[in-house]
Amino acid sequence: MFKTDIITRIEKTGAMAIVRTETIERGIEIAQGCLNGGVDVLEISYTLPNAGEVIEAINKRFNDQLVVGAGTVLDAETARLAILKGAKFIIAPNFSKEVARLCNRYQIPYAPGCTTITEMVEAMEVGASFIKAFPISNFYGPELVSVLKTPIPVMPILASGGITLDNLSDWIKKGTECCGFGGLLTKGTSEEITENAKKIRAIIDETRSAMK
Repeated sequence: MFKTDIITRIEKTGAMAIVRTETIERGIEIAQGCLNGGVDVLEISYTLPNAGEVIEAINKRFNDQLVVGAGTVLDAETARLAILKGAKFIIAPNFSKEVARLCNRYQIPYAPGCTTITEMVEAMEVGASFIKAFPISNFYGPELVSVLKTPIPVMPILASGGITLDNLSDWIKKGTECCGFGGLLTKGTSEEITENAKKIRAIIDETRSAMK
């Protein structure tokens, strides 16, 4: 899967499950629930030491049915380990030029967390595929996207934090390329995750259709 294909897939799906799990089995349950509900992009967080094994196992089980990446990647060393385990994209709460260079080298999309316009533009200049509006999305809500895209309409935004079923449509209307979800897509049974994923999928599809 080429870099452009991964970026297109993330944007087309418009939603991403942010997964933190202590077991491979639970990771597969979450992945199956998301896939059944129409959300085929998962971020496996490196806040837990088994993240690489979870990425590897989900890729082996689902192949290209899912696009699985690594999250909370703070440095280039972790990014390289994640890529070797099969991560198709790299996401971080911080911006690192070293991670950006490594991701460019291996043609892997990179989404660093940024809080200022200066930081966001600098990240774009070194090849970031998305700007992760974190943690500021929690505080400013959907209006943040308009604020950022008014001066820089080409900025691709991944919002993470503060997104619910009630305000998801607003995030999409403002032009958010992809919205990250934690509990809605990772808690409960696989069937409950599927139902939440279906609701998310329906909101995104209906909102996008109405915007055409």
